[in-house]
Amino acid sequence: QLQLVESGGGLVHPGGSLRLSCGASGLRLDGYAIGWFRQAPGKEREMVGCIGSGDWPTPYTDSARDNAIIIYRDNGNHTVNLQMASLKPEDTAIYSCAAVWSPNERNCMIALGKGPYSAWGQGTQVTVSS
Repeated sequence: QLQLVESGGGLVHPGGSLRLSCGASGLRLDGYAIGWFRQAPGKEREMVGCIGSGDWPTPYTDSARDNAIIIYRDNGNHTVNLQMASLKPEDTAIYSCAAVWSPNERNCMIALGKGPYSAWGQGTQVTVSS
């Protein structure tokens, strides 16, 4: 059974950068669409972005955050990373990753919309504060 683990969270100053990783204990995630989500206190969970499966995975991020977020696969470490820049206090949240088995779907939004979800990680806390 697939188990996802996030890492890389912590305290960062406003304007700073952070890279989060989503892995499965060294298991390959190539055939999975991976979504990054976040949930701030008192708010509903929202998608930060996602990346599709396959040799040419298609990343997606919210258009408002396009310049500050990069999602990519680290094939050497078998992780999917979320690189965030220009962080603001309102980015404070628990960040989680989730996987949907979709080896033939490059569009992660379609894959994650269809499901079913194979696994969710426990999440990692990101706090943006001075």
